[in-house]
Amino acid sequence: MPLPVKIRRIVLTGFMGAGKSTVGPLLAQRLSWNFLDSDVAVEARTGVTVAEIFARQGEAAFRALEAEAIGRNVLRENLVLALGGGAIETESTRRLLAGLDCGCVLFLDAPLDVLVTRCLAQPAAAERPVLADREGLLRRYNARLPYYREAHLTIMTAGLTPHAVVATILRVLEQRCAAEAAEGVPTR
Repeated sequence: MPLPVKIRRIVLTGFMGAGKSTVGPLLAQRLSWNFLDSDVAVEARTGVTVAEIFARQGEAAFRALEAEAIGRNVLRENLVLALGGGAIETESTRRLLAGLDCGCVLFLDAPLDVLVTRCLAQPAAAERPVLADREGLLRRYNARLPYYREAHLTIMTAGLTPHAVVATILRVLEQRCAAEAAEGVPTR
């Protein structure tokens, strides 16, 4: 399904469990675009898993690698890019997203309990020790929420299948583009 020419890249952001890595490939397929997960880009570049980077080098080192991977890829055309849940904590990434030309940043949102339930159902749940510390998880979520809300659009995902989320995204993007075209507002 083609989008108006002005949108040539879509960035998915949200907390872990939001569905970025599940919805992203489906959305890219519907658009006949490419899909890239920033975590996968980091792993491909370093040759080790995100969990190993955290364990060996710490979160700060991972965030630097993540920001570099996002910067290297976010301007590619016809790309759906799924960011790691904490990517927006890095100021350079936030600046890059704020100035994103011909693109749209989408915040995939759901209540924290829904996100945790989704994460626990994933095969890699054991690799996420942060899930065991619910108070820390809540602090992290609340700290990131203002940054997530800076996205161009928010899509509520609770109770929706991944395919329904994709349909919602496409409908909302089309409506937004049509409204902006009618008002003469350039699409970012």
